[in-house]
Amino acid sequence: MAKTSRLESLDIFRGMTVAFMIIVNTPGSWNYVYDPLKHSEWNGCTPADLVFPFFLLIVGISTWFSLKKYGFELNGASTIRILRRVAGIFALGLFLNIFPYFDRNYSDLRIMGVLQRIALAYGIGAVICMTIRRDYLWILVAFILLGYWGLLSIFGGEHPFSPEGNFALKVDSAILGTRHLYRGFGIPFDPEGLLSTLTATCTVIIGFYAGGIVGKGISSYKTAVKLFVVGVALTGLGILWGKFLPINKPLWTSSYVLYTAGIGSAVFSFIYWLTDVIGFRKWGLFFSVFGINALFSFFLSGIWTRILQLIRIPAGESKINLYTWIYERIFVPVAGNMNGSLVFAIVQMMIIWGMALILYRKKVLIRL
Repeated sequence: MAKTSRLESLDIFRGMTVAFMIIVNTPGSWNYVYDPLKHSEWNGCTPADLVFPFFLLIVGISTWFSLKKYGFELNGASTIRILRRVAGIFALGLFLNIFPYFDRNYSDLRIMGVLQRIALAYGIGAVICMTIRRDYLWILVAFILLGYWGLLSIFGGEHPFSPEGNFALKVDSAILGTRHLYRGFGIPFDPEGLLSTLTATCTVIIGFYAGGIVGKGISSYKTAVKLFVVGVALTGLGILWGKFLPINKPLWTSSYVLYTAGIGSAVFSFIYWLTDVIGFRKWGLFFSVFGINALFSFFLSGIWTRILQLIRIPAGESKINLYTWIYERIFVPVAGNMNGSLVFAIVQMMIIWGMALILYRKKVLIRL
């Protein structure tokens, strides 16, 4: 089957990832979340921990298609394209960290974040993929992953893979400063820090390699099988490496890279086979709406959530934010605490989907 101008399976995979990302990020209450929708407290990998690496894998696949028109050469035009995207995505991430408190104290503003990591991993990955032959990319990925393992093990102290003792924290503290790090772990530690962005870049590079598999020639069963085999092999290597180096999302460990990129490649191979090989596309139309404008949908979700949390309304003798009020007064009475929290997240996802649908129907594609 001949290819269209867009790889529809990629739009669907991207849309599925964004939809799940919004559901994971917007429960009615963080006190009531089903286990598969929770991130691992430290070591381990839940379904929620697959979302971010899936998105970076997709970034890598998309990079193959977007840079193909430049002949995969680093020249003036391609460099401007990469730098513009890096700056734009990073700026959106900083804006989300600031919004809506623009008059805040910037001395403790968190610098990194999800979009910031996407920007840096994309930029570094794109440059690498256009300056190193595709056949040698695996060697570089192995070098980075082994090197990162070595850095954590040698310079991490007595407990090199712990929240307090890891080397990534030392690097981020020295470069960014502890006041600019995430504090959700009870200490200044950024799960989207600078050092671990190097291994996150490997996820992008693996995605670029996958893009080369599906981007050449016509869609075929053999292509889907090849991608699936690569995915299974990476997953197995990740599990094996996990016996020595914990599979850990906050540290973005080398074993985590292989494990999650492998699962992502296998999942994408099935979507690719179903959509682009067999030609059954209608099933994924819902997700394509998100997939066409994925970054916009994610950014809009963050803005929407913050607006709901900003608005304060009376609740007895005190005030609560609108986000909590909607969950407690509408969803809890109908579905209970746990199910109500899940349904609330699904409704939030559907609200953003409705906004993305407007752009989809008007054929508006927001690019950076």
